[in-house]
Amino acid sequence: MNMTDEKTEAKAAVIPEATAVPPVPAVVVLPVSKDEVVADVPLGISKYKEFDSSNWNPKTSLGKKVKAGEITDIDEILDKGLKILEPEIVDMLVPNLESDLFQVGQSKGKFGGGKRSIWRQTQKKTKEGNKPSFGALAVVGNRNGYVGIGAGKSKETVPAREKALRNAKLNLIKIRRGSGSWQDTSGTPNTIPIMQTGRCGSVRLKLIPAPRGTNLCLESECQKLLRLAGIKDIYSKSYGHTTTKLNMIKACFDALQKVAKAKLSDSYKKMTGTVDGRLV
Repeated sequence: MNMTDEKTEAKAAVIPEATAVPPVPAVVVLPVSKDEVVADVPLGISKYKEFDSSNWNPKTSLGKKVKAGEITDIDEILDKGLKILEPEIVDMLVPNLESDLFQVGQSKGKFGGGKRSIWRQTQKKTKEGNKPSFGALAVVGNRNGYVGIGAGKSKETVPAREKALRNAKLNLIKIRRGSGSWQDTSGTPNTIPIMQTGRCGSVRLKLIPAPRGTNLCLESECQKLLRLAGIKDIYSKSYGHTTTKLNMIKACFDALQKVAKAKLSDSYKKMTGTVDGRLV
């Protein structure tokens, strides 16, 4: 035996035997019960998590009453016309809030074309260079008679979105709903009780009650607002520069505010099945 064979045997004696790899346990898929299945949420709409009031330190007298339990219904605030200055009040009194962002901006697309975006971007020219800022328009609602919109602007996208959601809660309103047909006896409101026109800038938007099954016949961004407000059927007619999405949405919200402030007789409420706010 030569020297090379002796070195090879010595190396083989030093190397330990390979340890056996333990088998990977099989993944067991358990059946999901019907109670654990989460309902599908439309694309773009996000639900708020449960509000934890233990970490909330109210600064206004209205907020202190809400946390102390003296005010347990949002109607006590909205009916009296009190100003909401803390978004935590809405989080505590109106559960199951949903939020969405309007596509009010434009971003660069392929081949130089424009693409709709939720961020409204602007730039300021300075000696140091361009300073961009982002704006957003948000809507919150519970699909049961309460809705609000708000705008926010910041140097970054996330603070702009948070400001918009906060302002939307502060601008919450209660709308009236009713039936759009005299033959509808279901008792469930599906549209607005009266025709009303909202305006912002040159845009005028007329909302017209519609019978059940009509769906939302108006601009797509305004559909988000009415859908979160709990309106399922409506007709509309628009005038002016309707391609300006920001004015179009504000005109729609102005029309809803006028519907909420309109004075209706008791007999008319009975005929149209009008409901102030939530379902009964």
